[in-house]
Amino acid sequence: MVIRLPLMCLLVSVTAIAADLTPERYWNSALPNTPMPNSLRHLFTSDYTEEKSTNVQVGKGGVNVYTGKGKPGGGTAVNVGKGGVHVNTGKGKGTHVSVSGGKGHGGGVGVHTGKPGKRTDVGVGKGGVIVHTRHKGKPVYVGVKPGPNPFVYNYAASETQLHDDPKAALFFLEKDMVPGKAMNLRFNAEDGYEGKTAFLPRGEAETVPFGSEKFLEILKTFSVKTGSEEAEMMKKTIEECEAKRVGGEEKYCATSLESMVDFSVSKLGKDHVRAVSTEVTEKNAPMQKYRIAAAGVKKLSDDNSVVCHKQKFPFAVFYCHKAMMTSVYAVPLEGENGLRAKAVAVCHKNTSAWNPNHLAFKVLKVKPGTVPVCHFLPETHVVWFSY
Repeated sequence: MVIRLPLMCLLVSVTAIAADLTPERYWNSALPNTPMPNSLRHLFTSDYTEEKSTNVQVGKGGVNVYTGKGKPGGGTAVNVGKGGVHVNTGKGKGTHVSVSGGKGHGGGVGVHTGKPGKRTDVGVGKGGVIVHTRHKGKPVYVGVKPGPNPFVYNYAASETQLHDDPKAALFFLEKDMVPGKAMNLRFNAEDGYEGKTAFLPRGEAETVPFGSEKFLEILKTFSVKTGSEEAEMMKKTIEECEAKRVGGEEKYCATSLESMVDFSVSKLGKDHVRAVSTEVTEKNAPMQKYRIAAAGVKKLSDDNSVVCHKQKFPFAVFYCHKAMMTSVYAVPLEGENGLRAKAVAVCHKNTSAWNPNHLAFKVLKVKPGTVPVCHFLPETHVVWFSY
């Protein structure tokens, strides 16, 4: 198959061949003064990518990209030159070509080959040529703890969630956030895939079905059996994304890093914004007793913030909501075995619109709207705030 697009449609200068389509570069372009938290950066690490042969040649004629597994005709050739863009793809691989008009931070041409999560991405726009080989495939589903997402505040806790869900321990009262206070905590990802889901570039994520009306198509895309535990988990995530908002909060499910950036910037601006996550010195640390270190708690923000919670889905999806009347804290923790953590806590000053049977109220034995309710963020979650 050959796809030909006129050069005028591409708005690409052959003499200044570029690519700003990678998520990392999009972040740096949109937020040049905001470091990316490690929790997000780890979603691009080589642990989750497949090494393949990829050749990129740049010359007067344009850009030539070939990617494959060493078999003739088994890869994808992309040529960018005076005539436009030509994409030749081998049998059964599937090719998607996305062209944008150059507005915003990610203008250019994106070529995606293969199925979601197992493809090669070629971006041509401003700044260079970027070729990424994506995730080896959908990560292995390992199961999830029972109960609804405790960070969606219009849901009631399930019968067993109070005792079975490790995230129950993440909730505490603001008055208890003092040096020496002991808490049993675990900050690991509880996403059903041991934290091994990865970001898809926005151009790719937008081609993946997402929504309750497309649920059967979603299961087929990710080869998930209808009625399975994994399918029910994915369905619950979609329902949470589509549920009515709580009180006056604004919410959005980001299916790519780029869309998370856009939502957060639209609510907080881009000039003085920070994004932070909990960091633990040991990966997959078990539940253990931590004490708030003598160095003490530091308030990072006492205004509006955007909190993004990583969801249970085969690729990285974040449930983001603009939290009103919240405070954000950095809390240094020392574990009983010498482990240290730089935890991030969010305190909600007004919980009157939360479900009265929410997990937090059961854990803390308080009623909605009476006292500030706080929770630590698991390692894979992010809070954005202005400073």
